[in-house]
Amino acid sequence: MSTSGFIPTSGAQPPFDPALLASMASALFGALPGEQARAAGVQAPVSLAPAGSPLVSPAGFGPGVPGTPIPQGQVPGTNLLPASPTPVLSLAHRAPALLPHAAAGNGLPDNVVTQLPAYEPRFGSGVLGVPEAMRHPATGSASPFYFVSDSLGHPSAGGLPLAAPIGEDFVPAALAPSAAPSALGSAAPTRPATTPAGVISSEPKYYFVDSVVLPNGYVTPAKPAPHATVFVSSAGQRPPFDVNAIRRDFPILQERVNGKPLVWLDNAATTHKPQSVIDRIAYFYAHENSNIHRAAHELAARATDAYEGARERVKTFINAPDVNEVIFVRGTTEAINLVAKSWGAQHIGAGDEIIVSNLEHHANIVPWQQLAAAKGAKLRVIPVDDSGQVLLDEYQKLLNSRTKLVSVTQVSNALGTVVPVKQIVELAHRAGARVLVDGAQSISHMRVDVQDIGADFFVFSGHKVFGPTGIGVVWGKREVLEDMPPWQGGGNMIADVTFEKTVFQPIPNKFEAGTGNIADAVGLGAAIDYVNRIGIENIARYEHDLLVYGMQVLGDVRGVRLIGTAADKASVMSFVLAGYTTAEVGEALNEEGIAVRTGHHCAQPILRRMGVETTVRPSLAFYNTFEEIDRLLAVVQRLASVRRAG
Repeated sequence: MSTSGFIPTSGAQPPFDPALLASMASALFGALPGEQARAAGVQAPVSLAPAGSPLVSPAGFGPGVPGTPIPQGQVPGTNLLPASPTPVLSLAHRAPALLPHAAAGNGLPDNVVTQLPAYEPRFGSGVLGVPEAMRHPATGSASPFYFVSDSLGHPSAGGLPLAAPIGEDFVPAALAPSAAPSALGSAAPTRPATTPAGVISSEPKYYFVDSVVLPNGYVTPAKPAPHATVFVSSAGQRPPFDVNAIRRDFPILQERVNGKPLVWLDNAATTHKPQSVIDRIAYFYAHENSNIHRAAHELAARATDAYEGARERVKTFINAPDVNEVIFVRGTTEAINLVAKSWGAQHIGAGDEIIVSNLEHHANIVPWQQLAAAKGAKLRVIPVDDSGQVLLDEYQKLLNSRTKLVSVTQVSNALGTVVPVKQIVELAHRAGARVLVDGAQSISHMRVDVQDIGADFFVFSGHKVFGPTGIGVVWGKREVLEDMPPWQGGGNMIADVTFEKTVFQPIPNKFEAGTGNIADAVGLGAAIDYVNRIGIENIARYEHDLLVYGMQVLGDVRGVRLIGTAADKASVMSFVLAGYTTAEVGEALNEEGIAVRTGHHCAQPILRRMGVETTVRPSLAFYNTFEEIDRLLAVVQRLASVRRAG
């Protein structure tokens, strides 16, 4: 049995003295030429393997050739490992597989090298896997969300909460830090110890910066952050999520800003793109570039296959019942405007009412204001409590026979609040109203199932889910879409045109006038492939731990006020710091290479409801690390220590 997930149980002893090994490891790393070079700003690979061991390097990098650069997120000395067990490699740069495009379903010709094989890191012959969904600790039901109980999502619920079990074989175990102080000046919280294998243990664990085979054959666990929760099976196996392997797939994370490694905490604004997405778009322009649907030549067929293949990927990703219900647009803003200008213009009249929440992005306010003004309708607003969660009781009071549409976000871009959209949809439908759900901020953080949500429309942007900019999606129920008139006229959306009459194509073409953003639709399909390889539940679990930790440590800084403290949150950690403008905090962070958003985040009504005009908004993705949160924290603590009066 692999010892890669070794967790001592009662009476068991590790095959070495942990304290001595930790001390030796620290001394070793300090003495290594690669570590000295890194301290001097030079990166060079160094092997940690025992003498005589066959060496391999992570896919995508040279086979142990001196001078091979070490990517951001990989510590010198870990790019060369013994050939067995196999290290967890970069997803996009593993050995490619030749797959026929028909079988792969990716719209590529038969001779195209597929960059994203199934993600199955192995130790020996055992595939390291995790169950498909998390289980709610109370009900035992699978949850599409990564907050799995009412107490999770914010440290006010009682410190660092335990994640729920994720299947009968998987239970959480904390890798507690050593007695050495953390970046916060004290050891991170530990969990109570229990004795059965594969359950929680508070005994200190020591770790290297990556998995290493020691001369005695023991495989050291890859380093988690000192504050991380690691899920292990009863057999001691680790799940197939390795943030360092993932980071190697995102070339921009190797950038330096102001001489410091980039820390990208502006994911609510846009997410970065893995190499597989970049390569897929480049391949399209190099080998498939053509307009779609309207030609008899080979490139048109390739482009059409790739474009429609992306539509199929979206359909599956959000569990839409029909691929023709998926409409490509430029992004969430255009998606909402399409519904407002088409469905709204046809169905909203004088005296009718449209309901939005106080949490909405301007893109889910302005189109409805414009429509209401043009039609003589009224816009009504669901209020929120002081934590930033919508008040369902007040919402029910707003619903009446005049309510024609409810349009709400699933996750607030300014606060991170996760809105109970399924309940909102059910209540709206009882009142006879249609519902649009804005999924721009939820699509990359949680499992989205449009059939389970039950809304009439679901919209999102590709660039929020590691895809390109300029591409987005409207999903709508077939009967609703078929009843809507086109909102733009032109080529591609027509079946027949005379000077007297035009006959339109059926959905989705009816809503895709002109030449669409073909290449970026294909890129979105590649982004969905990438997310699926990792697993949205794996992503959600990891991000949840990041969020809980970040909210707790930021909230402990004197002078910091967290803006948005709902129990159910995703990704966003908005705050203000006494004595500083948000712009000043953002500038100080930028000097250290840390990218956050400051300002009103196109959500002025909710910030004003919380008593502020602007916030500092760090926002998370699955390629962020606990160390990056600590870097953010260090700057905020420094500013707070010299806080000006005011």
